[in-house]
Amino acid sequence: MAGTDATTLPSDREARRHRWEDLTTWPLMLAALVFLVAYAWPILDPTLPTAVDRLAAVVMRGTWLVFLTDYVVRLRLAHDRPAFVRHHPLDLLSVAVPVLRPLQLLRVVTVLDRAIGRRLGSRVAMYAVAVTTAAVGLGALAILDAERDAPGATITSFGDALWWAWATVTTVGYGDRYPVTTAGRGVAAVLMLCGIALLGLVTASLASFLVDRYQDEDEEEDQARDDARFAALHDELRELRAEIRALRRPESL
Repeated sequence: MAGTDATTLPSDREARRHRWEDLTTWPLMLAALVFLVAYAWPILDPTLPTAVDRLAAVVMRGTWLVFLTDYVVRLRLAHDRPAFVRHHPLDLLSVAVPVLRPLQLLRVVTVLDRAIGRRLGSRVAMYAVAVTTAAVGLGALAILDAERDAPGATITSFGDALWWAWATVTTVGYGDRYPVTTAGRGVAAVLMLCGIALLGLVTASLASFLVDRYQDEDEEEDQARDDARFAALHDELRELRAEIRALRRPESL
């Protein structure tokens, strides 16, 4: 009996974890959206009253507690906890790095993935668009927060921040806007890494798609040749049977 419990317990814990994840997917995305509003509002409007600014800070701390609770519960329910930590870096970053909490909104991509299917092209397109949009939006907010009041800053408005974020994440880097603070340069480094990773992902996915397509065409050609050979063999066999029948008719007479 003890051996049976030992073998069934891990699967039961994993099932409970998956049920928890299914139940919390949309609430966590809502919490991420609330955090995004609370984080972005004071940055986009620095003239907010002090009370509103403090309320936004309280909301951000509250969403942090939500994400922390979710991560701890899922970690406790996981059968292989080190593997869980390795396979869910986004969740850990959402708890450890405040500005990355809106990335929980990327969970909607997983929901759409289940609805659309497992085709590589659709999955890569969804993730590329979602990650790029999130990286540019969050990068623009973070760089504006770090740079706006710095001496000699070239990024002083949200429009400048968006332009700089797009130029950075695409690895173009025009140089007309650039960070002058240490925090801003840190944001730039993260965006550069995101841009390089996305470029590599798209390139690798495109190469894989082309290889798979050519393999499918080769398999179709092989199948067509096999079908043609089978049809020719079938015709020859039918003709042989007809000749055998013709040779047997005189003997029967």
